[in-house]
Parts: sequence; C-alpha cells; structure tokens
Amino acid sequence: MKLGLGAIHEPDDERLLFAKQLGIENIIIHTPDLPGDGFWEFQGLVRLRRNIEAFGLTLAAIENMPRHFYDKIRLGLPGRDEQIERVCKTIRNLGRAGIPILGYDFNILGVWRTEYSPTGRGGAKVTKYDHSLVQKAPLSDFGEIDDETMWANFEYFLKAVVPVAEEEGVVLALHPDDPPVPKIAGTARIFRSVEAYKRVIELVPSPSNCIEFCQGTFAEMCETADEVYEAIRYFGSRGKIAYVHFRNVRGTVPKFEETFIDEGKVDMLQAMRAYKEVGFDGVLIVDHTPGLVGDTRWGHRGRAYAIGYMKALLKCVEAL
Repeated sequence: MKLGLGAIHEPDDERLLFAKQLGIENIIIHTPDLPGDGFWEFQGLVRLRRNIEAFGLTLAAIENMPRHFYDKIRLGLPGRDEQIERVCKTIRNLGRAGIPILGYDFNILGVWRTEYSPTGRGGAKVTKYDHSLVQKAPLSDFGEIDDETMWANFEYFLKAVVPVAEEEGVVLALHPDDPPVPKIAGTARIFRSVEAYKRVIELVPSPSNCIEFCQGTFAEMCETADEVYEAIRYFGSRGKIAYVHFRNVRGTVPKFEETFIDEGKVDMLQAMRAYKEVGFDGVLIVDHTPGLVGDTRWGHRGRAYAIGYMKALLKCVEAL
C-alpha cells in the first residue's frame, strides 16, 4: 500500500513540496484545468504528469472530469453519444500519457452537506448532513429522475467506455454518491449501498471497471463498522478497489458528520488491516479533513495530521 496526497486542483510548487516534506510519493489530481474542448488533450496530460514527476513524485490518478464533459450522458439526453466519444478520447489520451486511473462520479447534483460548523473536537469545523433538512428541497432544474432511469443511463455509459479503458490499460474508478441517500431534489442517487456497488462491478466485468473506495461514504451508508471492513474485503479481494479515500465519520444516513481520522465509527487500524489482508497495493489519500485552528483554506494542518496518523497505521500493519 502507498500513501498519496489528493484534493489538488492545480499541482503548484507549494503542494508538491508539501507532499515531499511529508514523505508522500503519490499525487491524485482533482478536476485539473487542462486544454481540450469537452475532453482532455494528450499533450496537456503529458505536461501534467511530467510536472509532477519533476518533483520526484508519481501521478497516480486523476479524479473527476468536469461535469459538462458528461452531463448529457448522466441525464440520457440527445448528444450523449457525442459526449461518450469525447470521454473515450480522454480515456485514450490518459492511457497513452501514462496516467493509470480515472476517478469519476455518476450523479446529478454532486456532494451535499447541510452544515459546516465548529462542533468537532476542540471546536474544529466539520461538515454535517441531516436529511430531514433536505427532504423538502424543491425539484432541481432536471425534474424527477428515478432509480431505473439513472441505472439505464449508467449502464449505457459503462458499456461504451469500459472496453476502451481496458484496451488502453486505464482503470475507471466510480465514487459513491455522497450523501448516500435515495433522492435529493427529485434526482435519484443510485450508488448508495454496498449492494449497488456489487451490481456495478457485475454490469460490465472487466479489470478496468473498478471503484474509488471512499471509506467515509461507505461508513455513511453502513450501519456498523463491521460492514465497512466487510466491504473492503469483498471488493478488495476481487481487485476492484482502484484507490481509497481514507476518512472517518460519526453516524449513518440520514444523519452523520465527518470526524478526525482517529475518532469516528470506524477503527482505522482495523480498516488498514483489512486492506492488507486482501492484498490491496494501491494508494490511500486523506480526502478532506476537519478545519483546524489557524489552518489554510486548503487544510495543510489537517492533512498533515491525518497523513501522519496514516503513516503510523501503515507501519503497524506492515510489521504484522
């Protein structure tokens, strides 16, 4: 297993040096601003990889394409085939640029939270979600979209892009819907359970059809920590975990809050052991962290704390 630094939109010198100083070797870039009209051009991807390698680091993955790259695909609108062609072009360019993983989501309204407040340990700011505050949200501009429609749109997309990804040696990593609730503002959120993810990997069996194991979101959807460890073992033993968002939460949908890595519902040492048991050899990143006193907007202090904790956990499991 390897540790990485993520949530980087632009890999500037400060963040890359921060990774080096913490002893991190892998970088995951989040929705980079790269040349291309509805796709990422090959040359821009090569430059991105080389910029990171110039610091002695590895570009392990890119997560999240711009949403306008595949909005018609997700909604099943006319023009989705043209968008699929451009997504396939992005995948080909990723593979040929030497970037092995593309993380993505497949929902309409993105991540939702209902609060960001200083109620964490010692007054740290944490994000919270309470579905009772969202139940009466008005319909979005997209209207009512049910589970069946979302599954049909997703299957259409997956069957088109996975063969291209497999041909180019690129792994596609699907992020769960966060929060993992059935519906928000009329739009279904289908990737909200472990069973839904089992369905995903069975839809198009391929080494390129994998998941981005956001451990925090899985904790949000699972009643107990044991269910999270079980999910790690299920997907990890099948080689379906592309990389991991290693964060912790307290509570379960319909109401939860994020926590420091060492105090949520999941025993993170036990989780790390589960990854080792199944032979996971990919990258774990901290994702996002509580807001510490005096921290930067990006969260340097919070990330440093979480990465130090992760390094200690990794040392523990490697010593077993």
